[in-house]
Amino acid sequence: MSENNDYSLFDEVNHFVDKATKHLDLDKALVQQIKECNSIYEFNFPLRNDDGSKEVIKGFRVQHSHHKVPVKGGIRYSEEVNVEEIKGLAALMTYKCALVEIPYGGGKGGVKINPRNYTETQLEKITRRYTSELIKKNFIGPAIDVPAPDYGTGAREMGWITDTYMAFHPDSITAKGCVTGKPLSLHGIPGRTEATGRGVFFGLREAVSVEEDMKKLGLKTGLKDKKIIIQGMGNVGYHTAMYLEQAGAKIIGIAEYNGGLYDEDGIDVQEIHRYKIENDGFKGYKKGKFIEESTDLLTYECDILVPAALENQITSDNAKDVKAKIIAEAANGPVSWEAEEILTENNVMVIPDLYLNAGGVTVSYFEWLKNLSRVSFGKLQKRYEKQKFSDLVDIMEESSGYKFSEKQRETIIKGASERDLVDSGLEETMVNAYHNMNELRKKKNIKNLRIAGFVLALERISISYMDLGIFP
Repeated sequence: MSENNDYSLFDEVNHFVDKATKHLDLDKALVQQIKECNSIYEFNFPLRNDDGSKEVIKGFRVQHSHHKVPVKGGIRYSEEVNVEEIKGLAALMTYKCALVEIPYGGGKGGVKINPRNYTETQLEKITRRYTSELIKKNFIGPAIDVPAPDYGTGAREMGWITDTYMAFHPDSITAKGCVTGKPLSLHGIPGRTEATGRGVFFGLREAVSVEEDMKKLGLKTGLKDKKIIIQGMGNVGYHTAMYLEQAGAKIIGIAEYNGGLYDEDGIDVQEIHRYKIENDGFKGYKKGKFIEESTDLLTYECDILVPAALENQITSDNAKDVKAKIIAEAANGPVSWEAEEILTENNVMVIPDLYLNAGGVTVSYFEWLKNLSRVSFGKLQKRYEKQKFSDLVDIMEESSGYKFSEKQRETIIKGASERDLVDSGLEETMVNAYHNMNELRKKKNIKNLRIAGFVLALERISISYMDLGIFP
């Protein structure tokens, strides 16, 4: 759904930057430097198919900001990929990293294909060639530019990228840090696959915990019994739905590209996920109502609407019909600036993408650190902690005469696994970032969370440039 044929995500992001700068006293040249993309690489390469036919594939990689290096951002495979989209996503990543205090500049990449139309062999050829093109121009590397999965890509593609990069850099001991979102066997990290959805859950949990804000929306605090509609049942949408369901929320609607499902009594997330994979959609599912035009679900009544698909889904065309009290942007750029004006006027809280889907880059950061240090989190201290807590339990039992059960003992002495530490770090990041953003909104009397998020990000980016001596 678009407002016009000239839609540009990059212009959308810069519109919010301009709004945010009104709350700051920054040099105009500094603002211009922050807004512009530093490096744009657009290229073409040939693909020879198994039947002998040939086609030309278009690829992109954009590095938005070098105020911190390396730059970081995913690679998406989609027929909709274009340079304005990639520029916008790279810019958004810059502000996202600054907001959640992850030391990266923003980047993004893309290949203009529909991955459904290609075999695994073809996708491997495309991915390896795309990687070699980035290597030739020095657009990838642990200290330069670190990609990750995005729409249409996953751990498999990141594995191919890793292998290709290592072939070109056999003497680099940190070569695996050239990309994140890798399989665990290639020094990936537990929790990366579900990181974005997990981060969305943490962000929503914090948002609905603020009694003052919920009262203004006419909602009770907490996630329990909240009615939720999710657009997109890919990796992010599925894990978001799963964690929300576990917290007691009720998923009443799911929209996919080929139809949606609505059930006031609630949808079993695991069950519908299996059905979708087996049947490539929701058609024929015996519970609930199948919705032919799935975008209609964006305007159904619910407490929380979670757009977890693509950008520009809620526009000035349908924003006035949105009945949700909270819109949680799990996707990048799903709400246009015109739509947000309408939503803010209608007392709808929008939890912005530059904060809410930062779980992916946060856990990617942990993976990158692991690759640079070449040691797993918790490896050095887990056994030590377990023994220390075991000794403590022994002392407590001895002094009190109370005997802990085996289950109680195991719970107390359990040392933190790598997954535990990753989840803890992600939660800490999302909790702190939300309250920093929300408190700034109230302190500066900013009308919505998105502008507050951009103000906070711009403050931090500008300080980096000033400390570099570029804009004293």
